[in-house]
Amino acid sequence: MIEHLEPEPSRPLRSWIRSSPGTHIWLLIIAITSIIVVIAPDQIERVLLHRNSSNIHQLVKYPVRALLSSAFWIENPASLALYAVLFELFHANVERWLGTLRWLVIVATAHIVATLVSQKVLLTAIQDHRAPRSMTHVVDIGVSYGLAAAVGVLTYRIPSPWRWFYLAGAVAFFGLPLATGGTFTDLGHAISLAIGLLAWPLTRHLVSRETQPPFHVKPR
Repeated sequence: MIEHLEPEPSRPLRSWIRSSPGTHIWLLIIAITSIIVVIAPDQIERVLLHRNSSNIHQLVKYPVRALLSSAFWIENPASLALYAVLFELFHANVERWLGTLRWLVIVATAHIVATLVSQKVLLTAIQDHRAPRSMTHVVDIGVSYGLAAAVGVLTYRIPSPWRWFYLAGAVAFFGLPLATGGTFTDLGHAISLAIGLLAWPLTRHLVSRETQPPFHVKPR
């Protein structure tokens, strides 16, 4: 049984971090790998990004390593601040609500399934000569698949009627690029969002780490 942490009103930042440890450990690792990319020479940077990618080449040769390591790198370190904000908005809220284990199961499932399915679709396109063979070595790293799953499952935490506006926005954001001729990455995002939405059974009968839903407004 998971013991939920009591809030510490006098130390809100510490309380927030302790209530979502997985999110902040993940974010810390991404910050470290981003610093490595920044300080590494260009040639080493390219090697690191390709070696830690979950592209077709790496998945065939090193499937477990490719799936695991690709979740801890971002291609553009300049995006780190944006990802930090998104992690706090979505991952941290989901982890506080569901607990670390359920949150991890959802985001890991989304990352693995979306990666494998999107790369399989890309491989089929290469075999059918609809995509260049060089795409087997494309850089495919990042945390966006897990983030899309967190966006999806958070739908069930938002009270009606705001839930439906939130859901419409999420579907439009991830669905429109795919519907208008998107890439294999857009397909992965749509799959991840769907996995988050399908995780509804894991949101039932919870004792939350927080007493109020996100975006809660106190009555006057």
